Amino acid sequence: MSPSLTPYSSFPFLPPIRVKPSLASLRQQLLPCLQPQIYAIAKTSGFYRMAAANGSSDLYSEMEVDAFRRLFPLRYHEQHLLKSVRPDARKLGSARDTTLALGAVASAEGSALAKIGSTTMLAAIKMEIMTPTVECPDEGSIAIEFHMPPICSPLVRPGRPAEAASVISKQLSDTILSSGMIDLKELCLVGGKAAWMAYLDIYCLDADGSLFDAALLSAVAAFSHLNIPVVSLNEDGRIVLVSEDNNQLKLEKQPVNTEKRKLKLNSPPFSLTCLLHKNYILADPTAEEESIMETAVTVVLDSSYQLVSLYKPGGPVHAHTSVIQDCVALAKRRVKELQSVLNEAISDMEVE
Repeated sequence: MSPSLTPYSSFPFLPPIRVKPSLASLRQQLLPCLQPQIYAIAKTSGFYRMAAANGSSDLYSEMEVDAFRRLFPLRYHEQHLLKSVRPDARKLGSARDTTLALGAVASAEGSALAKIGSTTMLAAIKMEIMTPTVECPDEGSIAIEFHMPPICSPLVRPGRPAEAASVISKQLSDTILSSGMIDLKELCLVGGKAAWMAYLDIYCLDADGSLFDAALLSAVAAFSHLNIPVVSLNEDGRIVLVSEDNNQLKLEKQPVNTEKRKLKLNSPPFSLTCLLHKNYILADPTAEEESIMETAVTVVLDSSYQLVSLYKPGGPVHAHTSVIQDCVALAKRRVKELQSVLNEAISDMEVE
């Protein structure tokens, strides 16, 4: 027996629906009818006003605006774009507040905690001795891994790796190596016999947009904090780590490096991700903005404002030359801000 059609008598503007519709079909049938009502509610509820006359109506307006934001997110954001402002009160070209803390992981040779808005990254570096490759006998190596545990976002499910994790890992590795920030020859201990392998692990603790920007910042900060351990030759002629416990013991041979040393960084890279929507450019997008406006451009510049890379993973909006130039101009301003944040974090670490 086919299901009968049952109209909602109390809601005359709603069309008949099936007795047991799926959630998708129910939404598809209801939204075209509800859209004018919701839009009218949002328009008259204080959405275009800064505040209501009293507290109760303000709460009522807030609930209505939240409903409009959830049902029609693109239209909600476009209403803000018309006024050159974003829902979090930022200007279109402004980035979120950024903080940086070095030495966040005591057991790591180098570590940093970076926050851009709510997006939070924890980076840690562990150093191990390896045999250099035949092709590059006087160079060390760097291995970078980006992790997105389920705690970082409700979109990441346990037991299933996030698709973005592998993409960002590859992007980070390409950026750091191609930028020339680290001279791999500085990681060499004994040519052709021993060199350092730096394992950089970055954990996303909160994924609220601009993941690559925050991950790259945490990586640069962790390398800035890196202290390369002391190593020596043992009786068998092998390179071994000199721990604090046996540092005072008499060694058969002189240490290869007599004390912990910093890694010299050459023009570290910084990045800025911009969203393109119609004629608008939004710098440092949140996760909500990224889910609505799908065209993104990531500009990576070094500290000398030289272009390291430009990344645009598709999207419906074409990036014309003038748009790219505007994104690069925003990135230059952002690099100056991030350099200041990094220098302040380094100064705070030296004081401690």
